[in-house]
Amino acid sequence: MVSARPAVQQLPAYRPGRNPADLAREIGVERAVKLASNEVAFPPLPAVVEALTAAAAETHRYPDNGAVVLTAALAQRYGVAPAQVVTGCGAVMLCQQLAQSFNDPGTSIAYAWRSFEMYPLLAQVAAARSIQVPLVPGRPGGPADTHDLEGLAAAVDDTTRVVFVCNPNNPTGTAVRRAALERFLDVVPETTLVVLDEAYREFVTDPDVPDGLELMRGRSNVAVLRTFSKAWGLAGLRVGYLVAEDPVVADAVRKTHVPFSVSSLAQAAAVAALASEEEVRRRCAAVTAERERLTGALRERGLDVSDSQANFVWLPVGEEVAGLAAALEARAVITRPFAGEGIRVTVGTPEEDDVFLAALDQVRSAGAARGR
Repeated sequence: MVSARPAVQQLPAYRPGRNPADLAREIGVERAVKLASNEVAFPPLPAVVEALTAAAAETHRYPDNGAVVLTAALAQRYGVAPAQVVTGCGAVMLCQQLAQSFNDPGTSIAYAWRSFEMYPLLAQVAAARSIQVPLVPGRPGGPADTHDLEGLAAAVDDTTRVVFVCNPNNPTGTAVRRAALERFLDVVPETTLVVLDEAYREFVTDPDVPDGLELMRGRSNVAVLRTFSKAWGLAGLRVGYLVAEDPVVADAVRKTHVPFSVSSLAQAAAVAALASEEEVRRRCAAVTAERERLTGALRERGLDVSDSQANFVWLPVGEEVAGLAAALEARAVITRPFAGEGIRVTVGTPEEDDVFLAALDQVRSAGAARGR
């Protein structure tokens, strides 16, 4: 009998957000609202649609394995050499390539927890040890939702090859500020690679939350991870990229690249998206304005919601998670629950968020009625 590696057998299955059409059919409504996967609600950029139409005529050919045009565009945008840039099939694939490139069995990967749910799975597949450092309250009396950078630095040992700092953090939306992050980077050993995972960077509005690419300069053990899936609206095409201060780091990640994994369509779309930056900025401004409105509405309802720097908000409802998420789903609203901790709610359109708030009010009213 053929058996997978024990580490693979023990992996939990990844659970994507539910398809809203499936839920709508299941509960017998015309439409369900999906606020689970941190997608932007805007349609594809017009330039992206044009680029995809043109690129479709060449899909009988393999894509450019080196993504030369996209890599050059990213290098020019960020003022780095093309040798410092690696593209991949979404940022999550680059996370896996980082683990493959730098971790042997017996080494470790360190990260805050809770954070991006793929980090522990990457360590498990690489036969590396996970070093999880609990989140701490980002404000007095608040929930534990923010990186403990001092604790993370103290947890790094001589086995630690990679440290992930998700900033803003997924799923809590909180972000660490410049001074704390600089202190952290200054004390991490030069032999440990620090990956600043900035999938939600474009939604940051706090000027004290640093651009990781600025902090990367001059630090050979720092790399920055970003994606086109969120602000740039290319979630369905899977394009991410890594920028490393040391080209040796980028070259190592490039060697674990699955050939042709960034399709011709994805490359063309990403280049077109970069050329549409002003429109992307306008869209991000609309998202962050709606984020503030949604945050305020939730606080008015007595929920302890921290300031988010991403395109989602975090409801730290603890043991109420399962019941609340299920009740919202029964009312045609899909969110992302994290058992025993909280619910992540993507910032949708104002209309979608109003549907969510109305469903939340219904759930809480029903609960209050049962409690009488």
